[in-house]
Amino acid sequence: MKQLTQRSQAKFLDIIYYFRRYRNIALFSIVGMGLFEIIDLFVPYAIGQILNLLSGQAIDVPLQQLISAVANLSGITVTPTVSLGIIAGLVALVSIGRAPIQPWIGPWFQWDTAFRARRDHAQKALEKILTLPLEYYDENNPGRIAARVAKGLSNHTWSYPEITGSFIPKVFRVIGIFIVIWLIDWRVAILLLVSFFGILAYSLSGLQALATREAKLDKYVEDTDSRTSEIITNIKTVKAFATEASELKRQLTRMDREFTVLDYRIHKGYVTLGMYERTIVQTCTFLVLALTLWATIEGRISLGHFITVLTVSSMAYAEIEPICNLAEVFARRYASMIRFHEFMRLPTGTDAATLQHPEAVPAYQFTGKVELDHVNFGYDADRPVLQNINLLIEPYQTVALVGRSGSGKSTLVKLLFRYFEPSQGCIRIDGQDIRRLDVTGYRKRLAIVHQEVDVFNGTIWDNLMYGNPNATADEVYQACRIAQAEDFIRNLPQGFATVVGERGVRLSGGQRQRLGIARALVMKPDVLVFDEATSSLDYESERAIQLAMRSLFGTCTLIIIAHRLSTVREADKIVVLNQGEIVEVGSHEDLIDHGGIYARLNALQETGELIP
Repeated sequence: MKQLTQRSQAKFLDIIYYFRRYRNIALFSIVGMGLFEIIDLFVPYAIGQILNLLSGQAIDVPLQQLISAVANLSGITVTPTVSLGIIAGLVALVSIGRAPIQPWIGPWFQWDTAFRARRDHAQKALEKILTLPLEYYDENNPGRIAARVAKGLSNHTWSYPEITGSFIPKVFRVIGIFIVIWLIDWRVAILLLVSFFGILAYSLSGLQALATREAKLDKYVEDTDSRTSEIITNIKTVKAFATEASELKRQLTRMDREFTVLDYRIHKGYVTLGMYERTIVQTCTFLVLALTLWATIEGRISLGHFITVLTVSSMAYAEIEPICNLAEVFARRYASMIRFHEFMRLPTGTDAATLQHPEAVPAYQFTGKVELDHVNFGYDADRPVLQNINLLIEPYQTVALVGRSGSGKSTLVKLLFRYFEPSQGCIRIDGQDIRRLDVTGYRKRLAIVHQEVDVFNGTIWDNLMYGNPNATADEVYQACRIAQAEDFIRNLPQGFATVVGERGVRLSGGQRQRLGIARALVMKPDVLVFDEATSSLDYESERAIQLAMRSLFGTCTLIIIAHRLSTVREADKIVVLNQGEIVEVGSHEDLIDHGGIYARLNALQETGELIP
């Protein structure tokens, strides 16, 4: 997992590349909105020129030439009134003419791009969730993963329209303002440029420090949310142990810490930064006023230019706060967006390609012959769990795996399902190394019934059809009969249409177990595994499961992992594991006569003692 983390470092460019599929339309929208911001500067410029006309001063030569060209085309004589009318017409064209166009070039394309990108990356995130190695889920609970994905997608979606619709166009506007003032008085333009970017640099440096705190807080909040998710998942355990008060105290302590950091360090930091920004902006605005007034008094610029410079410089400084606010919002969201990309960079499992092309999955058919050849495995390289496992399971044979807890029984099944790969040796089915088979097609020929059957919040029928949606009704009914599930299902209020609730809470443990067996049988597997399927059930439910398992003997290759040895006495072969090694193999009678570990375990159970 450490290697996964090292390989998943994300960077700022990942946020940019998030929208690269739509870069052409994004570029069109950004440039269009930027040009509208520059065109918008014509209005304060025109007002300054109108003031010059009204006060009897000359207007700028380029504008005078434009007025003359329009007058010549219209066949009218240029007079002050005509000049005023033409300037007013240009203002109307700029302000009214763009009104029906700008919303489509701006908001429409910005949000359309954001929504499309969200759809695309939500699909990719789901693909990532479905294909990550199992060890990732051993270290990260569902609440943490779901929160990271949801928050990352949401912040990308909201940030894009704000950046492309406000931040970048405002930068265009500031550049346009600088050019306008430069053409009027370069001294004022230099003051504006230096002060504007000085304030911006100061603000962004402050935001960078605050963004670092945001990243740490985001990780802390994620841990808090993860614990809340665990409380919800294990609420029965919480109530059974009467730990509500301690859980509440623990979470309230974390929430108080979050509040302290968020309010007194981060939020206060933003407010302090804003205070200095406003003070400096007002100071610079006054300096521009003084410098422009001095230039007007000396006659370097006209009264109209005075009004234009003062107006557009105020517009420029007015953009500092929105730009900084947008940068602040982006800084607050940056950490969660980066964490989303770190999640998306995690290496996937070997079955990732089949998600896009399920029709290309090979349709295997096996006899169920399984061979483990010198298999070694350990979750950590220096701590082996399985050592030199050699085992042959013939087609349609029923094989039981028994042994003390931690002996490697469930790990062996995980290797069979290719959740992990052996560090040495290989596993074959019908003589083929399973690593060379398409993992999805291979797993479709296997089925497993766990100790805790996972049930989805849907109807009984939906859960039964989960592994094989093409199964017929007769096949489903037959599977339910074999699994001893048909009677209890038909006695439910809506029968097969009964909604089982979140994680199957409306069913008893035995009912969920029989439902799991029926669901596995609907798949028509070549190899069926029972992993501690009866260890947590009452006697009546255990008896029903045993009858279901017995009816399956000889129909497919059956592998049974069991603590209760009464479940496996009729197995064709019993394999005893101890400390990751096979120490005994034989029938129940043979192993009892042998007097080894199996005989001792059997004696302990018959006397009512617990197996460690």
